Amino acid sequence: MPYVTISTVRGIFDVAQKQALLQRVTDLMVEIEGQGNPDFRRNVWVKIEEGEPASWSLGGMIPTPDMIAGNFGALDAAGRRVARVKA
Repeated sequence: MPYVTISTVRGIFDVAQKQALLQRVTDLMVEIEGQGNPDFRRNVWVKIEEGEPASWSLGGMIPTPDMIAGNFGALDAAGRRVARVKA
């Protein structure tokens, strides 16, 4: 029974992106470990762990939510990606 954990910074993925990620990782595990057997799907656990930006470091720098939003786009209250404005 495989357990897959994906760690990411909170706010990077919206709800639809998380669902797609969970589905595609599950599909991949069924294809590879389950050798394509569709019954194997019920044995695949996939978890997305989201951590606060202050708990992460990128190149020795702790990214702020604004830095992350600037690189990836922010999420609005409904969890939709807000378009980035390039200077």
